[in-house]
Amino acid sequence: MQLFHNPKCSKSRAALALLEARAQTFEIREYLQNPPTVDELKHLLQKLNLTAKELLRSKESILTDLDLDLENEEQLIAAMAEYPQLIERPILVSGDKAVIGRPPENILKIL
Repeated sequence: MQLFHNPKCSKSRAALALLEARAQTFEIREYLQNPPTVDELKHLLQKLNLTAKELLRSKESILTDLDLDLENEEQLIAAMAEYPQLIERPILVSGDKAVIGRPPENILKIL
């Protein structure tokens, strides 16, 4: 399993605590320092069964500066690869499944 984690995010820290409390084996990916590629994001979206728009943190201030077409899947994915702070978090990936940990208890669905 892999947790897309931002240590500054309270929801991400809560998801991490849930995994640790259940003694789960997982890898932490601090995605702001190690952003996913366009291909990784496409695979992640498939696992989440979401569109890029649904994975987008719509309240990030940088979003207005970028002037993105929110209906353009390729453009949104490219923006998230370049500006990973646009990606909703935390995300737990396990095999061919993934879930956004909002609320953090959502990660329990794939344990």
